[in-house]
This record gives sequence, structure tokens and C-alpha cells, in this order.
Amino acid sequence: MVAEKFDFSSMSVDELWSLHEEISAMLSARIEEEKRELEKRLAILNRGVGAIRDTAPAASGKPRRAYPVVVPRYRNPETSETWSGRGKLPRWMAAAMKAGRAMDEFLISAPPPLRETAKSKDARR
Repeated sequence: MVAEKFDFSSMSVDELWSLHEEISAMLSARIEEEKRELEKRLAILNRGVGAIRDTAPAASGKPRRAYPVVVPRYRNPETSETWSGRGKLPRWMAAAMKAGRAMDEFLISAPPPLRETAKSKDARR
């Protein structure tokens, strides 16, 4: 690679623009070439992963179990937001408890009827 020193300050706008276009074209060509090479390498790597991925579910043999529906236990009376009591305390509940209210004040008296899961529907058939 020949390293020519350019005095950019003495070049006209047209000369600078043409130099910019040449450099942009060279960069685009090199980027496209590198992209093609990387895509080829990725395709080769994916062929091996596909074979592993195809055998993994057959090895376990078990389908994923159906999880039960989680019924909400607490309701925010101001916004009707609900919380099941699992996981992180919601902001509205944390703010209410900080204000001195108890969790029992937000309990839902009668839980809504349970929705059927796909597994329970199949069991009835």
C-alpha cells in the first residue's frame, strides 16, 4: 500500500468530494467482501448446530408440562391492577405498605373462576 501524503487544506471542494467518493467505494467493496466471508463462515457453523439441535429434543423425549393458571390474590382498588402474590412486590403495593397499609387490605375476596388449561380440556375428551 502506497502511503501518499495529501494536503487536504489546499485541495478544492471538488477534489475532496471525488476523493471521498473513491474512499467510500473502496470501503463499500471491502465491507461487502468481508460480509460475504462472514456469512459463509456462519453458514458452515450453522450446519453443525442444526445437527445438534435436531437431536436434542429427541434425546429428552418428554414434552413440556402444562403449568397451572396463576390466580391474582391482590387488587389495587384505585387502578384495578392485580398481583398473584408471586415475584417482586408491585410498585403500587410497595407504596401502600410504605404508607402504613397492610397487604390483607388488598386481598381479593372471591377469586375469579379458574380458566381451563389445554391439558385439562384434553383430559375431559
